[in-house]
Amino acid sequence: MHKSLREMRIEASELAESARSEEIDFLLAERLGLTPSQFQLKQDMELSDAEVKQARKDMKRLAKGDSPQYILGYAWFLGYRLRVAKGVLIPRFETEELVEWALAHLQDGDTVLDLGTGSGNITVALAKEAESKGIKDLHFYASDVKDTPLRISEENFLDYGLDVTTRKANVLLGLGKFDLIISNPPYIKPSEKNVMDKGVLANEPEEALFGGQDGLAFYRKFAEEVRDHLNSGGRFFMEFGFSEEDELKALFAEKLPDFKVEFRRDMAGKPRMLFGEWKK
Repeated sequence: MHKSLREMRIEASELAESARSEEIDFLLAERLGLTPSQFQLKQDMELSDAEVKQARKDMKRLAKGDSPQYILGYAWFLGYRLRVAKGVLIPRFETEELVEWALAHLQDGDTVLDLGTGSGNITVALAKEAESKGIKDLHFYASDVKDTPLRISEENFLDYGLDVTTRKANVLLGLGKFDLIISNPPYIKPSEKNVMDKGVLANEPEEALFGGQDGLAFYRKFAEEVRDHLNSGGRFFMEFGFSEEDELKALFAEKLPDFKVEFRRDMAGKPRMLFGEWKK
């Protein structure tokens, strides 16, 4: 039963032939505790019987369409390992840029809301990075519309020793006032389903992905409610679909004329993030 990593990699690609090679490699590397570079350098390492058994079990689940992160029970975000489960959006690398942008605007004593927290990845990364930069006396809140993400996020906050108040809420309804709101809301249009990864559609919660017929339902509600939930001079940071920039510029110009709104492209050059600041 003993196999080299190279041999196991070949067998894995046969067991999960519909899976992408990067998904297979990610699963194998994570189970073996190898970094991407170690994974490439250690192709001759011999796997134990238990490691081969686990790899075959993982590949059978991958072949059925399960996401690698759900198989492992965790995902990585900005270097932090976070619990995930079905019913919770898997953190995206693009959102790391949103966190870094917000971090540059975070001030001592801020009250922060992670709106639609999912796994809690934004709060964990923002809180731990702020801690490393010496930003003090922050108060974190996290909300979601479903129970499962709130439960998983609370476990992640506990893992990282964070004091976060969680709330069940639909957009901002019933929440308090904050200095900074950050969100990766649902923004995909149903018409875009045909170009989406089948694994995402099969595994991840629809309410965290789809934003109504034009993808903008969340942003409309947010624009109507945000003034009641920001302190004077408050800021918000949001992610959006790369095809939605023009519509969002028009929406915020109409609904939030007293806000300074800035749009930014991601590392791939696509419109992806926005920042709003109340001039009051």
